[in-house]
Amino acid sequence: MRAFFAVDLPADIAPRVAEAQAAFEDADGLRFVDPEQAHVTLKFLGEIDDGDESTDDGDDTTPALDDVLVAGERAVETADVGPFECAVEGFGVFPSLDYISVVWAGVGAGSEALTALHGALEAETTAIGVDPESHAFTPHVTLARMNDARGKASVQEAVRERDPEIGRFEVGAVRLVSSTLTSDGPAYETVASFGL
Repeated sequence: MRAFFAVDLPADIAPRVAEAQAAFEDADGLRFVDPEQAHVTLKFLGEIDDGDESTDDGDDTTPALDDVLVAGERAVETADVGPFECAVEGFGVFPSLDYISVVWAGVGAGSEALTALHGALEAETTAIGVDPESHAFTPHVTLARMNDARGKASVQEAVRERDPEIGRFEVGAVRLVSSTLTSDGPAYETVASFGL
């Protein structure tokens, strides 16, 4: 099972995410994320062993779901972060404006708490065999992925010239989410929730 830890944006912010995506509607080569599935990924785990033999990859180093659940619990406890307000605002790209693969909305208020949660999840999950992150953590909400560079100039212009306030919401939990890739995009399902 492919899985990740995340903080969800509430459903009432989805229309604002769609409005933010509209700033890039003239950019060819973008594949937009479903606004209803908007979230901040805290830690991508990759494949974990959920005990389902039909998805068993035979790799003994794949972390077990039970261990991931314990790691999530410990991380939330270690981070010692209570419920907090999060503000989604502004635009950015990965890895750079010269070479764009992901277009995102940033996080203002709440970024320190998200970073603390990420750090605790990183420590707990790498201890059970999950690969460490290869880049610095930047709290963000993915808006689109760039398939090719046809719309690069349009994306650059929108990122440089617009600084939208997308929405504020209260974060009260971290979710462990399974991700199944389909022809219509990823399908997400909550595996567990850890209250702050």
